[in-house]
Amino acid sequence: MKKTAIVTGASRGIGRAISLKLAEAGFTVVAAARANEEKAADYIAELKALSPDSIYVPTDISVKEAREHLVDTAYERFGKLDILVNNAGVAPLERKDLLEMSEESMDRLLDINLKGTFFLTQYAANKMVAQKTGDMIINVTSMSAYTASINRGEYCISKAGLAMVTELFAARLAEYGINVYEIRPGIIRTDMTAGVAKKYEDLIAGGLLPISRMGEPEDIAKAVLALASGALPYSTGEVLNIDGGFHIRTL
Repeated sequence: MKKTAIVTGASRGIGRAISLKLAEAGFTVVAAARANEEKAADYIAELKALSPDSIYVPTDISVKEAREHLVDTAYERFGKLDILVNNAGVAPLERKDLLEMSEESMDRLLDINLKGTFFLTQYAANKMVAQKTGDMIINVTSMSAYTASINRGEYCISKAGLAMVTELFAARLAEYGINVYEIRPGIIRTDMTAGVAKKYEDLIAGGLLPISRMGEPEDIAKAVLALASGALPYSTGEVLNIDGGFHIRTL
């Protein structure tokens, strides 16, 4: 039987690559993003061309009712949920120095990137446990989980929190056979990094990364597919750094 996977933030960037890679590999995808169906029409067509059974559910994960509707829809349509891929996230509307960052900006990022993801995971996990359907949960975080960027501190804080969310659910769900993983992207070429791509390219040219290129959304999608396909069954709470080697400390 085909496995069913929810992918949040699915309509563009890393989430788009993940959802299409899973669809291509034979998964049924419940794709979620904030865009309505009209705005996401091109993406939906591409998804259904790969996996006709897959569906798109407009979802703002910062809203309780929307989170629950997403998970309930997966169970109503397919009778199960095997994999939850928490990819949805936003960057600050404006990069500001830590001493100038606003409370409103912090609230926005924590509501979406951390709180929304946590409570979506909680709701899905309870369904998985009760109905004995879950295989795994995959959280897509960022190298910002441990890298201090003082002009977008709220983003770093949200991703650091999500790294702990991974460990917490890994510890809690292991008894039910649900493994939880964290994929930690590095500098990935998406619309989120488009405005600072030149800066990153210059840093990479100067030796920032052992693998001397920006990452692509496909790099993250391949890692998600490896996990979703069961490549690491004797592992939970694991962090996969897909970052061109940025995490390596050299002397």
